[in-house]
Amino acid sequence: MENREKISSRLGFILMSAGCAIGLGNVWRFPYITGKYGGAAFVLIYLFFLLIMGLPIMTMEFSVGRASQKSAARSFHVLEPKGTKWHIYSYFAMAGNYLLMMFYTTIGGWMLNYFVKTAAGEFQGLDPDGVAGIFSDMTQKPLTMTFWMVVVVLLSFAVCSFGLQKGVEKVTKFMMCSLFFIMIILAVRSVTLEGALEGVKFYLLPDFKKMAEAGIGDAIYAAMGQAFFTLSLGIGALAIFGSYIGKERRLTGEAVNVCVLDTIVALMSGLIIFPACFAFGVQPGEGPSLVFITLPNIFNHMPVSRLWGSLFFIFMAFASLTTIIAVFENIISFAKDLWGWGRKKAIAVNLVAILLLSMPCVLGFNLLSGFQPLGEGTTILDLEDFIVSNNLLPLGSLVYLLFCVAKKGWGWKNFQAEVNTGEGIRFPNWIRPYVTYVLPFVILIIFVMGYLTKFFLK
Repeated sequence: MENREKISSRLGFILMSAGCAIGLGNVWRFPYITGKYGGAAFVLIYLFFLLIMGLPIMTMEFSVGRASQKSAARSFHVLEPKGTKWHIYSYFAMAGNYLLMMFYTTIGGWMLNYFVKTAAGEFQGLDPDGVAGIFSDMTQKPLTMTFWMVVVVLLSFAVCSFGLQKGVEKVTKFMMCSLFFIMIILAVRSVTLEGALEGVKFYLLPDFKKMAEAGIGDAIYAAMGQAFFTLSLGIGALAIFGSYIGKERRLTGEAVNVCVLDTIVALMSGLIIFPACFAFGVQPGEGPSLVFITLPNIFNHMPVSRLWGSLFFIFMAFASLTTIIAVFENIISFAKDLWGWGRKKAIAVNLVAILLLSMPCVLGFNLLSGFQPLGEGTTILDLEDFIVSNNLLPLGSLVYLLFCVAKKGWGWKNFQAEVNTGEGIRFPNWIRPYVTYVLPFVILIIFVMGYLTKFFLK
């Protein structure tokens, strides 16, 4: 068994954790629901929930990783009291990482494909229907979709093959720094467009009246959901980085840094998207249509459209690749922890596994489009996303939370000792009643509401 690798710097740890947390939900889901629920008023509620929900669970996941020095595959085995069965969850956590990659690799492939298309000038001179046609044309071609998915998988495993410090840490640092740089350039360009000021006002001036129109209850639930899902908590995807860092710093402060970076990216995405939409009189649509149809149309109207479009899609590609690389690192460490494999063998086996597991999502848009698992118009991607986002993330977070507070789990004393080792912000003791009795209930509400909104409240 090789010695556990370590991250070389604190910045590396923060950027890798943030890279894992910062995914496409920050970029396309956050601006859309912000727009739907009254702009800045929604952002305030979202930040509140991020603080009271996302932050405590993230510190718990980091603590379990650092105390056990293992990935989610073995961390519960190491820390649980004798005779208890917490480790059963480790199988679900591992499944969650694989399931997430079964559709995320496809979306990452879309981003790279769109970067190449934009740089090559494929969107120039097209009307909105023409732009929409390019997206549907791409999803209808299984070979094109497979090619870009394979490129993403090979690129990401190649990064992991150089090891933790020379591969994952180095490349993630570069991608995250580039991501922030590109976002600043795009935000400045967007805000300085003619007519962009209305979009900035809509986004940054709280309008509680607009929120009331959309429904305060709905807005609060949407803010809870976004604060919860944005950090990818509950499947041990972040715990792995906890296992790679030393004990010099307390973990609460590190979790705060990751949350701050995650929020900056989400807020900056809004500053790129809303001013541009308002400047060109376009409704910010949801999900894929926003990124693949609305934005290429907007870039078409800008001078040097290829430059802005290419920058945007390389930024999107980086946002997805940092998540994929982080989760691949976690998947590699499962094999190392469970069977004592070396990094090369773990990569070789998982490379084949991920390529095969990613195919249903790719084919769900074309050859298998007749299979609509969650009702009319849904795809295999929707089913995979539903299993991860609406089931494994909330229930997994509940497991981590209860494991850290329950007497029959790892327990509050052990958690406090681990989270508060080192320098920095302490995890306060007075918060114990809240995380023990209130927060589990809040997570259950999110879980139940996920089912209600998906199947009954349409």
